[in-house]
Parts: sequence; structure tokens; C-alpha cells
Amino acid sequence: MAKDQKKQPRPKAETPKGFRDYFGADVTERKEMLDRIAEVYHRHGFDPLETSAVETVEALGKFLPDVDRPNAGVFAWQEEAVPGGGSGDWLALRYDLTAPLARVAAQFRNDLPSPYRRYAMGPVWRNEKPGPGRFRQFYQCDADTVGSASVAADAEICGMLADALEGAGIERGDYIVRLNNRKVLNGVMEAAEVGADQAEDVLRQIDKFDKVGEAGVRQLLTTGRKDESGAEIEGVGLSDAQAAPVLAFLTSKGADNAATLENLRKAVGASAIGAEGVDELAQIADMLAAMGKGEDRIVIDPSIVRGLGYYTGPVFEAELTFEILDEKGRKRQFGSVAGGGRYDGLVERFTGQKVPATGLSIGVDRLLAALRAKGLAGSEAVGPVVVTVMDRDRMGDYQAMAAELRNAGIRAEVYLGNPKNFGNQLKYADKRLSPVAIIQGGDEAARGVVQVKDLILGAKIAAEASHEEWKAQPAQTEVPRADLVAEVRRILG
Repeated sequence: MAKDQKKQPRPKAETPKGFRDYFGADVTERKEMLDRIAEVYHRHGFDPLETSAVETVEALGKFLPDVDRPNAGVFAWQEEAVPGGGSGDWLALRYDLTAPLARVAAQFRNDLPSPYRRYAMGPVWRNEKPGPGRFRQFYQCDADTVGSASVAADAEICGMLADALEGAGIERGDYIVRLNNRKVLNGVMEAAEVGADQAEDVLRQIDKFDKVGEAGVRQLLTTGRKDESGAEIEGVGLSDAQAAPVLAFLTSKGADNAATLENLRKAVGASAIGAEGVDELAQIADMLAAMGKGEDRIVIDPSIVRGLGYYTGPVFEAELTFEILDEKGRKRQFGSVAGGGRYDGLVERFTGQKVPATGLSIGVDRLLAALRAKGLAGSEAVGPVVVTVMDRDRMGDYQAMAAELRNAGIRAEVYLGNPKNFGNQLKYADKRLSPVAIIQGGDEAARGVVQVKDLILGAKIAAEASHEEWKAQPAQTEVPRADLVAEVRRILG
């Protein structure tokens, strides 16, 4: 006989690094939230789109394969080469929901209406170093309009974001959508005579406005400054005259939209592109007002500059303004949960023609965390009614009870473990968070009755009542078999 082969080690039962498992309540709460958001998108005339989780690396565009494998942010692999057809294609899991939209808009451009309004929800994957709160798989919730250059499309998307937040459960007053325009910043750069070689450096310093203030940004734009540790930070090298329009832009937020727009016009000076951007903001503000979206919900705010390099026109960000406690017990605002804007050139890589587009993306996990922080999600889930088994030969009777409850719209299941130990059946029901257990032994069956046990009330009595009250079994009632559904409905109600 051949020698016994060495036993293979057992695989580790652990989630891969950077990934996580979602159990019942997490999945249910996310689905309920996304369903409410989808209803908002549907009312605005947007259609759902589900694209493949896999795209060609070429179609994704942003990431390209390395010598051996694509490793710049995507999970990718190479298809097996076809004989006589050269090397196989590189495929990758989608890293967002916008790149697949670009491919769909180009591939089906003769079949889709123009403009094309779509929303998409689903997981995306990024091959990045995981960390606290940073996962390699997460959910996105997007809505986009492809094919319209009108600022009415931007106003619609921006207004729809406010409606989506409220539809998800965020109350008015607990959020603000801040609106800006890439063209205004371009105009400021033009007025400041900032060249292309300095633009990125200027953007980086502008992004520090919230941390270091006007004086700090002025130093960073010109000669530099010392940070809190005393280290010297090199400045961009602009003159005071060049820095002036940038600082005027950063401090242009007025008491209302009209004042902000007036200040922005001064900041862009004679720049035509800057003036165009301010005009677009004014038009969007007027349309939002006509939709009933006042400045308490959506406001023009020049401080929204992060990520502007990706956009070509209006840009916006949704911020939740209520306070939560951080891990150290300190109060802080919840912060940003969504953003978007206009990004023309979405389909151009495929067709060679510019195709205007505007859209939004909601951070699903962050928004769900916000709802939990407000007590609007995360409440204890309710499991199914459990039909216990006293006699395995009567399994058909127990299945009939569960079917009757299901047909009445009540979630129910039959215990499928070993029925010998009845206590284990009730322990199972507790672990399932079951509100009710159904009990019918041979005696009850002969008399045509069932025992209906209110497990929630029973747990409360066990915790609070006296021994005599507990022995009285007020949480368990006997009813005719024909009244099973009515009694369970009464308890659940």
C-alpha cells in the first residue's frame, strides 16, 4: 500500500484583510435605506442600471496593468490567451460605478435616450491598503445625467441629493449641501496669473483654509510659514498681488447667496471663465429656489474645493451638521456623506466626442452610520415566529402552521434541530430574536388548541416580576388552532 499522504492543513476561517461580512440586521438596514433613496431617484425620472462587476482594464481607464499584473488600485487578472489571438485581456473588478456608466453610455449610445438619467447601487472594490474604517469592498449609491450640458441638470442633481438625504431619514436642519463651481476657481487662477505648473500647489494650499485660516493660507501661497512644530513649510512663491484674488475667493462667503455671488464676481475680476462660473451658480440658485430648495438646505459656498481637479463645472458636497461623540467622547460634527458635480468628457475616451455629464455619489456606509447615530437605524431586529416541534412524526402539522403564518404575511419558521430537548428550542428562538414561539404537543393537538408564547413579554417578566408572577405564565396563552394567526397578530401588534 502507498504511504498515507501528509494531511493538508485546514484553511483558516477568517475574513480576508480589508473585507468584512454583513449579517442580517446590517443587510436589512442598508437595503431599507437604499430602497428609500431609490424611490427618490425614481420620482425624479431616473432609471436603475446594474452593470457587470467586472470591466476590462482598458475600459476602466484610470488604472493600467503593470509588467506582471495591474496593481495600481484594482483587483485584476489576465484572461488566458486565445491560440493565434495574442495575449489575453486584462479584466478587473470595478473600482466605482462611474467608469462602467461611461462604457454603457458609449456602447449603447444609439439605444439610450439622450440625456440618459440613471442611478446605480452596489459594491465596488479597490486594491488599496486597508485601515481603520477603510475597506477594500464597500457600497456606492450614484445617480447621473449623461448628455445634457444645461445647468438645469446640475440643479436637478443637487436638489435630488437633498431629497435623497431626507428620504433616507436625515431631517431638514441636520444637513447642508454646499455648492461651488470649478470655473470660478479657474477664473480666480486666471486673475491671479497662476500658471499650470503652480496650479496644483495652489489648490493644495487652498484646501488648508479650514485649518490655518486666511493668514495661514496667505503665507503658504507666498513666502511660507512655520507649522505648530516650528518646521518651515515652503510657500508657493506667489506675490501678494497674485495671492489677493485667491484669498478674496476663499473669504467670499456672504450672509446669503446674493452676497456670496457679488463677492465672487469681484474675486474673478475680468476673467471670462470665472464670470461664466458665477453666472452658472446664480442660475442654479434660482432654479433650486423655484424647486423649494432654500438656503437652509443648499447654499453657495466657495470653501468646497476638495476634488475640484476632477470636475469641469458645478460641484457640491453634502455635510451632516449634527454632533456626535468621537471615540474619545469629544463632540464633533458628523461631516460629509455625499458629493458630486459636473464632469464633461465621461464618454469621450470611447467615442472621441465630448459628452457632458453630471452626477452624485452617496457614501452608503457613512450615511447608514449617521442614521444609527441619530437613532434612525440600528434598532434591535425582530426574528421570525418559531414553531417548535414536540413530535417529529407530526412535522407536517408544524409545517402547516408555519405556512399559514407566512400566507398571512408573518415571518415564520419551523425548528429543524433535534427536538428532544425543548429548552434548546426556546434557546434557539431567543438567539433568533423571535417574538413568538408556537407550541403544540399531542395533548394540545387532540384538543384542537395551540400554546402561543410571547417571548418578548416573557423575557421582561423573567427580569422584573416575582417568582409567583413568573410561574403564572402570563406570557403564554392557549388558543384554538383556528385562532393561531389572529393571536400571533395580536402579540406582534
